[in-house]
Amino acid sequence: MLAALAVLTAVLLAFHRLVPNVPGHLGSLLESFLPWSGLVIVALLGLALLRRSALALVALLLPVAAWTYLFGGLLLPGRKPGGQDLVVVQHNISDENTDPAGTARALADAEPDLIDLEELVPAALPVYERTLAPRYPYHAVVGTVGLWSKHPLTDVQRLDIRPSGITEPWSRGLRAMVRTPHREIAVYVAHLPSVRVHASGLASSWRDESADLLAKAVAADTSRTVILLGDFNSTVDDRGLTPLTSQLNVPARGFAFSFPAAFALARIDQIMARSATVGHIRTLPPTASDHLPVIARIRPMLATRRHRASIG
Repeated sequence: MLAALAVLTAVLLAFHRLVPNVPGHLGSLLESFLPWSGLVIVALLGLALLRRSALALVALLLPVAAWTYLFGGLLLPGRKPGGQDLVVVQHNISDENTDPAGTARALADAEPDLIDLEELVPAALPVYERTLAPRYPYHAVVGTVGLWSKHPLTDVQRLDIRPSGITEPWSRGLRAMVRTPHREIAVYVAHLPSVRVHASGLASSWRDESADLLAKAVAADTSRTVILLGDFNSTVDDRGLTPLTSQLNVPARGFAFSFPAAFALARIDQIMARSATVGHIRTLPPTASDHLPVIARIRPMLATRRHRASIG
């Protein structure tokens, strides 16, 4: 039985893309928590040692190999900072945040080049503007998302990623050009629709539609280097983000589980890039939000390549 469970775990890891998404987006649900399969492997190892089962121990080599292939690289140390690196912070600050000034100071204290925020509400916006202004003189806000920068911003545009099923006013995307000392970079900030977990599975149709709209906008962008930041309500392993992860690099090191802040189970706050590598990603200390901030270094490069792959 233990050997069979080990083989099943390995199959789910190696061929998670074959798990059907109908009904209930079960494939996406599995992929959202795929890294946690390591705990299943540890539990099976403990039972195999307890029962002294040589067959189970041998069988466990399969899921260990699959997990290491998928996620082992994320455990390696990050590279040394480079002269052209951009440090970026992504944070869903929560529309119920009771300490916007403290949140803004905490993010600025990390000294990133760029800070992007989601769930900006009109009452809190002046506080963020006032608190961040001394160190971030350039900013742009569209709807409930905003971008603060140490470098000049130009060509700020509203990004329409609203799913067709949402009829009320809804503005959660922007694009801006950031004029860094080395080059101009297109930066996108987006907040994709929320998902809900029900007994029947994952309700993610609006999020998936919004991700597809965002991916089309990024694909059509003629800028050489693109940075995409936001709360995507999805992990990079979730096939719902495939339109984005198929054309953008994702973090090469670090798990940085960001939600929920009280006991983070998944990183749904994302930092991606085109024609640039995203190095080690990590979380910052908690703020008054239900998300943890995430921070990463981005290094522009001459050619685009992927840094993560999935078996199957």
